[in-house]
Order: sequence, then C-alpha cells, then structure tokens
Amino acid sequence: MSPKELSQDRITSLHGAGGELMGKFLDVLILPRFPLKKAGPVGLDALDDGAVLSLPPGQPVITTDSHVVKPIFFPGGDIGRLAACGTVNDLAVMGARPLAMTLALIIEEGFSIHQLEKILDSVAQIVGELGVALVAGDTKVMGKGELDGIVINTTGIGVATRPVTDAGLTPGDVLIVTGPVGDHGFALLVAREEFELESGLESDVAPLWPLLEPALAAGGITAMKDPTRGGLAAALNDLARKSRVGIEIWEEKIPLRDEVRGLAELLGISPYEMACEGRAVLGVRPERAEEILEIITRHPLGEGAAIIGQAGEAHAGRVILATKVGGRRYLEMPLGDPLPRIC
Repeated sequence: MSPKELSQDRITSLHGAGGELMGKFLDVLILPRFPLKKAGPVGLDALDDGAVLSLPPGQPVITTDSHVVKPIFFPGGDIGRLAACGTVNDLAVMGARPLAMTLALIIEEGFSIHQLEKILDSVAQIVGELGVALVAGDTKVMGKGELDGIVINTTGIGVATRPVTDAGLTPGDVLIVTGPVGDHGFALLVAREEFELESGLESDVAPLWPLLEPALAAGGITAMKDPTRGGLAAALNDLARKSRVGIEIWEEKIPLRDEVRGLAELLGISPYEMACEGRAVLGVRPERAEEILEIITRHPLGEGAAIIGQAGEAHAGRVILATKVGGRRYLEMPLGDPLPRIC
C-alpha cells in the first residue's frame, strides 16, 4: 500500500480519528520506520496503551519537550531532526545515555504526506544512529488553520551512571563550549522569507551523546547545559545562578562563525542569545580541562570547541563578559527569545 492510498497526498481528519484509515496510516508511514528495539517487552509496534521498559542499571533520567519551528524545513535539518536531537541532547547533558523515546504528532489537516514522510525519516535517522527505541506515540489532526503545519511532542528516557546537573559548578571550574555558537538561531532567521537575507549558514542541530560520552568517561565534568532557547547567555546564567558562583567569560575565546558575526552586526542581535541545537556548555575541573577539550575536539562535532571562561566566588549568580576591547560588563539573562519558534 502506498501513502497515496491513505487519502491522496494530504493529511485529513480521519488520519487521527482512531479508525481504519488511522490504522493504515500507522502501518504504512510510522511503524516501518521504527522497528522494535530491546527497550522492553512492549513497544511501539505492540500498539498497546503504554510501553513496558527494561532499563539497565543506573539512575533513570526522563525529559519531555514540544517542538514548534518556523520554517519546518530549514538549512541543516527539519522539525523531525530537531525534535529527536532536542530530546536526546537534554538527556545527554545530564550524563544519561538515551535509550527510549516517545513521539506524538499534532498535524494540521491538509499537511503534505510527502513532507511528513521526510520529517519521520529525520526522526528515524537520529534514533537509529543512537540505538534509541521509539516505544510509544500518538497522532492528532487539527482542523485547517487551527495549527501552523505540525507540532511534535517527545519524551526521552535515559540512564546515567552519575547524573550531571546544571548546578554543580564550583569556584575554579573551567567553562568549555563544544563548538561555534548561534548557528541554529541565525540559520532559521535567514530561512524566514520576511527577512530577505541570504547565507550559506546551516543549523548545528545534531545529537550530542557520541561527543559527550567519552568526555564523561574521562571524569572531571561538574556541570553541563545545552544552550538552546536564550543561547549561550541563558545557559551561562542558569549555571551561575543554580550553582551560586560567578562566571567570567572571555569574549575573544567564544567561537563564532564569520556568517554569525556578520548577521549579528547587521541585525543588531547578540549572537550569545541565539539558540544552538548541537552544542553543550561544560563545567570542568581545571586540572582536567585540557584533557576534556582534547577529547571533545577529536569528534567532528567538537570542531571549534574552546575554553571560554572560569567560575569564581565573586559576583555569585552573575556572568561577567570580559570584552575584546578590555572592558567588563554583565552578560545578562535574556528577557525572552529574540527569535520565536526556533525549537
């Protein structure tokens, strides 16, 4: 049975109504992309009301997120890749190996089935690469005009030998960012037609666990955060406030692509407030910092990683930016996201 046999090439209200057409929708579009993995005796293809998981030893970690992005397809990815990476990355920065995920689709009536297939393929690619089992899901269809295309909700489950929080910084810890910042936010901004801009910039959206796993195994990591909404500025302020330390960041050390720097100057938007979807900020004991940085830079995702600052006792709960021109100022927590609907 081809996707067109479901109802031409567009989503209809019947695709989410729980009847025969929805069953065919699941059988043709969803289940073949996500074969059952060994997450437990009951998984997605059992089509039961829940999944029974068998987790390895360690501390379970759970996260949930809803994903709305404009445009749905953007340079370097789409909402499916974004949803999968966003979920596994929230687990990874807590030191948890991603093991299982749920996937709920809320789709506007009339949405292209061909585009939905591309989105599902993106999700399948990420969970397949990481060996993550898709164990449960749901589909709802909203009326035409009641939703802008598609919204994806995910829940991720992982296991950590030793969970890492964003409240573990201590004075003396070194701050490492795993690559250039601001790529995702500015790539989406350029892709929005109302801005009429052109750039070769692509989103950095990628799964972090393969990058972070060997660094965690080496030891010395005290805190982690992924700089998504609010970017680097929000992540650093969260680390400082929750850990009750001050953080000094050296602006000349923050990795930025030339395209990001140029767009930031053109539009008057701070690159430190723009979202990343394939970066992490790490707090590391000073004696292990160079070793951890070397481990990170061995991975392709770690290209451009840098030590950008250090935690201290002064200015507890605040972030100080030592500027390129020799000045010092607070790097404040953003009041809101400068670019809505980015993740």
